[in-house]
Amino acid sequence: MAVQLLVETEDLLRCRFALSPLWETVAAVRTLADPRRQAYHLPWVRQVRPLIDDSALAPLLTLLPRTGYTPDFLTPPPSGPMATFDDELEQVTATPLAQVETELHRCLHGPERDAPPDRELASRLLGEPARTVAELSSLIRLCWDRLVAPQWTQLRDLLHADIALRSQQVAAGGFQHMLGELHSSVQWHEDRRLVIATPHRVTQRLNGRGLLLLPSVFVWPALTVVAEQPWQPTVIYPARGIGDLWRSTADSRSTHALECLIGRTRARILSELNQPTPTSTLARVHCMSPSTVSGHVSALRQAGLVTSYRVGRFTYHERTALGIALSGTPEGTSGGPRKDGMR
Repeated sequence: MAVQLLVETEDLLRCRFALSPLWETVAAVRTLADPRRQAYHLPWVRQVRPLIDDSALAPLLTLLPRTGYTPDFLTPPPSGPMATFDDELEQVTATPLAQVETELHRCLHGPERDAPPDRELASRLLGEPARTVAELSSLIRLCWDRLVAPQWTQLRDLLHADIALRSQQVAAGGFQHMLGELHSSVQWHEDRRLVIATPHRVTQRLNGRGLLLLPSVFVWPALTVVAEQPWQPTVIYPARGIGDLWRSTADSRSTHALECLIGRTRARILSELNQPTPTSTLARVHCMSPSTVSGHVSALRQAGLVTSYRVGRFTYHERTALGIALSGTPEGTSGGPRKDGMR
């Protein structure tokens, strides 16, 4: 079975990328509750597990079944590329109550759900939609504050790097090439069908609404599609780089020889460039000012070890073939999903 999105020329012109702190928060709750999603996130799980009482999250977890429909009003598509958590949570609280009730009923009692929810809790959630929205909003904010916000700078940097990579893929091979690299379950067909393998069968015309592409840290190993009205059709896919996300520092032994050749700081900067990385991220990781990092990167670029390019207001840096060979770290060790689904 699959979701088929029928794409017209106008839709291609309205495709966009965005980040969603709200989506990452809800997906983080899923990851914390589901061991199958934790392989790359165990250091984070150990860190945050004591901060959240699972029983307190019961209303939210009930609406996040392992298989079945999740209410879309919990994660509305962000209106812009840099929406804040507060902006997105305000969208949740502004959801029309009739829509809330419809989506709650489908989640709790719909045919897609594999196991029935707690009867008393389901009755309470459905009984007062306005109170339910307020309760869920408070829980999501608690999860943001404790699970995601302390790491958001690190997560945001990785998501930005993924979008930069996708921009390169579009430049190198076109939109079709970029879509083909998102995930092993995504296929672009020449008759302008985007086919995504899922447990459900849905065919949806984009009808000029375009497609929103949302990289996510916590969605791995799955890929999620939102294709129903009133939301803009959205594909949430695993960002590249999660395999190295929680790694605190590079292994000093692997960089010792390079340090002797080009100096400790430049060797470590070069070794960290496993994926396109903006100046601001390098500055944060290495506890330097952006101007100091720019000076080191400029020297690496003059030596033919690094190349740089701009995406919007960010300047990204990545290793050249010579830089990869010198650093001894293979390109693409970032832990993201490959086209064949292997990791």
